[in-house]
Amino acid sequence: MSVAAEALKPSEMKPKFIIEAALLVSAEPLSLSELKQLGDTPLSNRELETLLAELAQDWQGRGVELTRVASGWRFQARPEMQSYLDRLNPQKPPRYSRAVLETLAIIAYHQPVTRGDIEEIRGVAVSSNILKTLESRNWIEVVGTRDTPGRPELFATTKRLLDDLNLRALQELPSLQEIGALLEQDAAC
Repeated sequence: MSVAAEALKPSEMKPKFIIEAALLVSAEPLSLSELKQLGDTPLSNRELETLLAELAQDWQGRGVELTRVASGWRFQARPEMQSYLDRLNPQKPPRYSRAVLETLAIIAYHQPVTRGDIEEIRGVAVSSNILKTLESRNWIEVVGTRDTPGRPELFATTKRLLDDLNLRALQELPSLQEIGALLEQDAAC
């Protein structure tokens, strides 16, 4: 029998296979509403969640896993595979200055915030380049303006930041107390 003859007919396509294929080839996470559009017959959220749970189970123990992040569902390499995958692309990840990371943390934990709020918390002026760096990574965005004189822009984090941190929601960020304890522990070492 030829390879073409072994191909599944459209009537034989299982929703689980369709969802799996879409998630494997998609460059970005897919939301439930996007996944619902794939099938010939509409699936309920419950049915879709069941299929996703089955897929996650099917992929357990492999080099990739099905994960839910803020923007939806995606396949990604397991963290323990990263050292091997880095061999394919030996470039070092970008390093961010302390000022960039402090600014990002302030926005993440106090959003929405203005540039003035950030400067008040940090105690120093915020360079435009810092905000541009965070915006170019699509980690922050302007979500409005504060109703005060000058109408300063309000900054907040994006779903892209959560996706890049492998989080579903801001509530999954460690608490400020946990971060403080880690910093104290690092300083003691």
